[in-house]
Amino acid sequence: MEYLDFEKPIQDLDENLKKCYDIAKETGIDAGCKKIEKEIEKKQKEIYKELTPWQRVQLSRHPDRPFTLDYIRAIAGDTFLELHGDRNFGDDKAMIGGLGKIGDQSYMFIGMQKGRNTNERKFRNFGMANPEGYRKALRLMRMAEKFNIPVVTIIDTPGAYPGIEAEERGQGEAIARNIMEMTKLQVPIIAVIIGEGASGGALGIGAGDRVYMLENTWYSVISPESCSSILWRSWEFKEQAAEALKLTSKDMKKLKLIDDIIPEPVGGAHRYPNQTFKNVADKIVESYSELAVLSKDDLIKQRMDKYAAMGEYSEK
Repeated sequence: MEYLDFEKPIQDLDENLKKCYDIAKETGIDAGCKKIEKEIEKKQKEIYKELTPWQRVQLSRHPDRPFTLDYIRAIAGDTFLELHGDRNFGDDKAMIGGLGKIGDQSYMFIGMQKGRNTNERKFRNFGMANPEGYRKALRLMRMAEKFNIPVVTIIDTPGAYPGIEAEERGQGEAIARNIMEMTKLQVPIIAVIIGEGASGGALGIGAGDRVYMLENTWYSVISPESCSSILWRSWEFKEQAAEALKLTSKDMKKLKLIDDIIPEPVGGAHRYPNQTFKNVADKIVESYSELAVLSKDDLIKQRMDKYAAMGEYSEK
């Protein structure tokens, strides 16, 4: 496991615990492992109690953090059937989607997929979708609508791919069309941000009836580094930018831009993935039970009203 700078105290304790387990295994004598476990639990609570916005950004990018396919495979298991292609240009490996079940209910899962090593990252384009990725997502949403299957979108991207070829194929149009079509889709849409939620790249599959963020994620029009480079002409002020952007899950909930925060175990999703998978699955099931009773007209009206109300304010 890799450790971030502020996780170093936990790393030292983890190493001591491993040594303790090795000694206990060799000698059969309890070398105080339980005491170290309690120390780790205490230190985790101390560190994760008051994380700064920049530290949450770091956690959202943790190299051991679960990716979209990890969530889908954990939640849907062997029922997941991946579907490919936009039927127009090609199959974007940064955007994945397909059918799967939670219990007896079918869902259309759609999300961005990153890679863990150099080859995977290149294959997945670092989780940055091209226009054909967003068009594939829209094709799958329309398929879900045809068969009355709810849609679950899983967001984890540093942004849509900004290359010349993506612009030539209509990146802006593809994202804008997705947002427009999602507001009118006649089936429930549940969006979950599991890592990075950057700019239009996230919005391209993010217009849902319910939008949730995992506790240690971020959602913003721009990354802290890019914001820092624009305002200060340097990336050195990324921590101040993260604070000013109000991009954490708590900020988004306070601003009423998301519906709720899905808690992560103390220590983060990368440390306790199975509990995080369960929390996400439970939230999806809970949300669908609320949305399934609505008529198509009411579903669309509530979705339209939700986004129309964003940014409203009154002066006293």
